[in-house]
Amino acid sequence: MPHKMTLTGSATGPLREYDRYVAFDMREKGSPSAPKGLKKSTFISYTVFVAKKAFNKTGLTKKSIIHEKVLIQGEPTLDIPIDECPGEIGIICFQITVLPSKNDKEANDSKDKKEAKQEVAATKQEEKQESVAKEAKPVQPEVNETPVQEKKAAPQKKQQPIQPKGTKDVVSFDDIIVPEAFLKTRPNPVKTEEVIEFVKRTGHLDKPLTIEKETKVLKDGYRRYIVAKTMKMDNVPVVYDYQK
Repeated sequence: MPHKMTLTGSATGPLREYDRYVAFDMREKGSPSAPKGLKKSTFISYTVFVAKKAFNKTGLTKKSIIHEKVLIQGEPTLDIPIDECPGEIGIICFQITVLPSKNDKEANDSKDKKEAKQEVAATKQEEKQESVAKEAKPVQPEVNETPVQEKKAAPQKKQQPIQPKGTKDVVSFDDIIVPEAFLKTRPNPVKTEEVIEFVKRTGHLDKPLTIEKETKVLKDGYRRYIVAKTMKMDNVPVVYDYQK
C-alpha cells in the first residue's frame, strides 16, 4: 500500500522551476511529547515536487508561496536527484490546497458578526413598528363605516434543518478535502443504500462527518460523504477531530 503523507505550512525557501514541475522546501516539527522511553521527534525538512499544471491552478507565485499557508497531500520518494532535493525527505504532491490566512478568517468572522447584528436590529425595528400599529386606535367615520382590513400575517421565520445527534457545526460540502486513501476505497453498497434511504425519510444524515477543523480534511465518515454527494447536499453536519 502506498505511503501517504499530509503536510501543512509555508515554503521555507524560494520556488524552483524545472521543465514540467516546480519544487519548494517545507519544514514541520514533531509531536511535543513521545511515548515513554522514546526520544521526541525533531524538525524534518521536506522538498515538495508539484506538477506545473496543478501549481498554476492554485494562483500561487514565486513571491506568495513563502507567505501563504498550504496543505500538501502526497507520498515520499527517494528517487529524486540530491541536487534537486535539499530536504531530508522528497514528497511527490498529488494535491495542493491554499489554506485561508488568519487575517482572512478574522475578516470573515467580523463580517458575519456585523451582518448578524444588522439582522437583529432590523428584526427589533419591525417588532417595534408592529407594536405601535397594534396600539394605535383607528379613527371611526361619522356616517359610513368602512370594513376593517385584514391584518397581514407576520412572516414566519425559516426553520433550521434538523441535524443528526452530536453535530457540532455545519460546513459547505465543497470545502471538505478527501484524502487519497479514502478515494481508493469503495464503501459497502448495501449499507450505503441504507443511509440514502434514511436521508430520503428524514432529510438529514444519520451521523455527522468527522473532519479536521482548520484544514477541513475528512477523517471519518467517507460513506456519509458519498451519500451527501449522491443526494447533492450543499451543506453537511460535522464534528471536529483536534490533532494533538
